[in-house]
Amino acid sequence: MHIIKLDATDSTNSYLRALSIKAPLEDYTVVTAKQQTSGRGQRGTTWESDSGKNLMFSVFKDVSFIKFRDNFYISLVTSLAIIKTLQYFLIPKLRIKWPNDILSEDKKICGILIENIIKQNTFGGTIIGIGLNVNQMQFQNLPNASSLRLIAGMPFNTDEVLQSVVTNLEFYFNELKNNQHIALKELYESYLFRKDKPSTFRDQENSLFTGYIKGISNSGNLRVLLEDEIIAEYELKEIALLY
Repeated sequence: MHIIKLDATDSTNSYLRALSIKAPLEDYTVVTAKQQTSGRGQRGTTWESDSGKNLMFSVFKDVSFIKFRDNFYISLVTSLAIIKTLQYFLIPKLRIKWPNDILSEDKKICGILIENIIKQNTFGGTIIGIGLNVNQMQFQNLPNASSLRLIAGMPFNTDEVLQSVVTNLEFYFNELKNNQHIALKELYESYLFRKDKPSTFRDQENSLFTGYIKGISNSGNLRVLLEDEIIAEYELKEIALLY
């Protein structure tokens, strides 16, 4: 593992992508920053963080062994790696809010942004951006956010947490390389937030509807049981699960 530590950058994902254009990168090259000026999240959101208190980093991974149809498994195994890390540090009540927000006690503590590098219609690699709230104590205007320190009542060593995440990424990507797709999908689904509970969703027309999360499809779409006993599948941009 090769780690590049920065005091500040606009985005660790952007920094790592620029490096990948200049020269081939070692597998599991990591860029971490104390502060991001333009941190990005899913659906075009921004990632807010107090300088030096949290983990903001990106990992380059060779995913040339993954088929296009299985691209969601990159997000899936990353989520599982975060869960495994947080379990090691005794963080309780962990859940995955589809597709890859990590919750503890129903509060968001981690976000993931996957940006794939495509070369000649195959995966050349992927850049996995992770924002993990570690030691931040206050979150302005973010009532659903929390941190490891707030939940556990103690500070954490960010370097130790980072090392654990990368170790677990290696573990789960090896499982994926060994074709453990079914077992990985079942494990991911076991952590799904609000699985089999009545939940409220917002669609692209801003309309609200209720349903029960039943799991995910092989392509990573969310499977929702609707009132008429029909299971519908939704892509990321088609639906938002509300708290």
